[in-house]
Amino acid sequence: MPINEQLLEILRCPATKAPLRLLADDEIAALNDRIAKTEVTYQDGSAVDAPLDEGLITEDGATVYRIDENIPVMLIEMGIPTG
Repeated sequence: MPINEQLLEILRCPATKAPLRLLADDEIAALNDRIAKTEVTYQDGSAVDAPLDEGLITEDGATVYRIDENIPVMLIEMGIPTG
């Protein structure tokens, strides 16, 4: 189930307060490919060990936040840097 549009309008990156948007299917596929190759870490340095079904990305494309079981995981340390 996609995230509620009203919730998406008010959610912001907890670190920068930047607006967020849903990751597109091709972006999720590319990120999951990198996760499978163990190339991705969270902000806290721990490995991202599970693929994403859904995610949010900051407007500037710098950070991804997981959506697990329709719940956005909006913890700074659980952000996934894209660069």
